[in-house]
Amino acid sequence: MKTRSSKDTAKFRLKLLLVSDKAGCSPELIRMIKDDMIHVISKYMEIEKDNVRLLMDTDGSGSCRGLPVLQADIPIRSISNKGLY
Repeated sequence: MKTRSSKDTAKFRLKLLLVSDKAGCSPELIRMIKDDMIHVISKYMEIEKDNVRLLMDTDGSGSCRGLPVLQADIPIRSISNKGLY
């Protein structure tokens, strides 16, 4: 796994702060959204909770150009069919 330099880490944090500010969404709110998503998705599939990543960024393409976009990386271990249909 590649380690980030302190410069890259600082740049990433600043970008996150600026995007969060533009969206009116604090890092605490993003953490709460992440926790809620983990809770809901875990009802339907087994996920790697410790490896879930949530990122707010700006979309530079399509109809959302310049607007904040919430991106989630959620590693799935298995999908349960119980309770479906």
